[in-house]
Amino acid sequence: MARTGRNKPSLRVLVWLGVILAAMTAVLAGGTMSGVASWSPKLALDLEGGTQMILAPKVEGGSDINEEQLNQAVAIIRQRVDGSGVAEAEISTQSGRNVVVSLPGTPSSETRALIQASADMNFRPVLVAGAGAPVPADQRTPAAQLPKPTAKPTNASDSNWITADVQKQFEALDCDNPAQDKQERSDPAKPLVTCEPATDQTPAIKYILGPVEVKGVDIQGSTFQLQQGAQGAVTNDWAVNIQFNAEGTAKFKTVTERLNQFYVAAGGESGSDPKSQFAIVLDDQVISAPRTQAVITDGRPQITGGFTEQSAKVLSDQLRFGALPISFDIQSEQQISATLGGEQLRMGLLAGMIGLLLVVVYSLFQYRALGFVTIASLVVAGALTYLAIAILGWTENYRLSLAGVAGIIVAIGQTADSFIVYFERIRDELREGRGLVSAVENGWKRAKRTVLASKAVNLLAALVLYFVAVGNVRGFAFTLGLTAIADLIVVFMFTHPTLQQLARTRFFGEGHRFSGLDPERLGAVPLYRGAGRLRSPEDKPSAVRAKNTGAAAEAERRMTIAERRRAEQQEQLAGSSKGPAKEGK
Repeated sequence: MARTGRNKPSLRVLVWLGVILAAMTAVLAGGTMSGVASWSPKLALDLEGGTQMILAPKVEGGSDINEEQLNQAVAIIRQRVDGSGVAEAEISTQSGRNVVVSLPGTPSSETRALIQASADMNFRPVLVAGAGAPVPADQRTPAAQLPKPTAKPTNASDSNWITADVQKQFEALDCDNPAQDKQERSDPAKPLVTCEPATDQTPAIKYILGPVEVKGVDIQGSTFQLQQGAQGAVTNDWAVNIQFNAEGTAKFKTVTERLNQFYVAAGGESGSDPKSQFAIVLDDQVISAPRTQAVITDGRPQITGGFTEQSAKVLSDQLRFGALPISFDIQSEQQISATLGGEQLRMGLLAGMIGLLLVVVYSLFQYRALGFVTIASLVVAGALTYLAIAILGWTENYRLSLAGVAGIIVAIGQTADSFIVYFERIRDELREGRGLVSAVENGWKRAKRTVLASKAVNLLAALVLYFVAVGNVRGFAFTLGLTAIADLIVVFMFTHPTLQQLARTRFFGEGHRFSGLDPERLGAVPLYRGAGRLRSPEDKPSAVRAKNTGAAAEAERRMTIAERRRAEQQEQLAGSSKGPAKEGK
């Protein structure tokens, strides 16, 4: 009964692992049955192929486009493609004139139209501002208290623009984790619910904005510089300057007259009213929402407030180039095959199978039946990784590239390392004469620190590589980190509990010659016979003792420096205790 009680913790851990695998399988099965997911992982452009479009940029009025404008256009297209939910897209310039967009699979008509559209920059007044996180469901405005405008809005700052649907959308919006499904432009004559993304200095903010009042095409230019104080002295604060054309100057003067009234009514700098803010919106996303502290009559507003030189430059470039009426004509569009092809994928998978086979052969040769624990652990780790990649492909649109496949192949050896470290710690404990149950627990305590340190290094390397590298190398880093996490789960929730169970079986507990834990082969002194029973080397025939002598020598060779010093000290103590005893006789 006591032994059964000791088995319960390890059995519970194994059951929990089974629950995790079953839950992941059920989630993927549900997505597959509903038609939004697939049992197969999504493949990237280099493995699946896709569509390549060559875009020719054009500026209204027929003016030429320079390199800076083209690079800004590429950045805008990349943001749109990412926002439409397409992963692993490749966007680059060609001959300093055209833009090449390569997308996995076949892009939808909405994505194609979004890529061709010109940049959409405008200025909208802020009606409501709030934290980026969604309002908890139980704290949202009850249906009976939702806004029900009864009058037609008189200006863009009128709260009558906020309807029940707009309020619901605002409360449900999550700007900390925005949905990647923006494929349509907003109506400039209607209110807009949108986000200002988080930066290093500020958290994400969500807004309800009024209709468009000033368009981006009215911007003549923008610059950034160090701000000047009241006495004309240059300060260490950066500012962004905007220059409007004549039409924009007149519109902006009218708007700031109204917004400044909200600023004054709120107490100036000591107060805060979101209606005094004016949001600068690029492709329906707020890039800045400064407060109107004065009436701007000359069309030269200055934006200040916590800028660094880099952030000021970014905003200035967005204003200067994002307002350009650049659109794109599709010069050519063609289906492209996988850049690396099916043959290269097959060769990569073959290399992985060969590596896996070598690990299996080594495990069985070195650890006998214990090697089957390695094989089972690798199978569980593979199942966890596969399910995770398939689910991420469905939920996050993650696509597996050949570099990602390489990361999984490399992880096979790293995963096997964890098991080998654990097994060798157990065998070291057996060589010291412990029973198998005790050896498993003590070996785990020693191996756990090594495994955690090893995986911490792997994860750190994967994170650094992911954030520093570009292109497909990030796919390699992602799968490398993912498999390291799966390895930790398997070692803690499968390998260790399984060995705890096996240690109490007769085959492993008594050190069968094919178990991989044979005490004679390991050179254990004194030799254990299972269930805590011991026997000395003198109990064996001379041929067996000779074999044990060789095993003992091998065990001595495997000793660490600390273990060897401890053995030498024990021999010296034993020798000193024998000397005086002989003299007494």
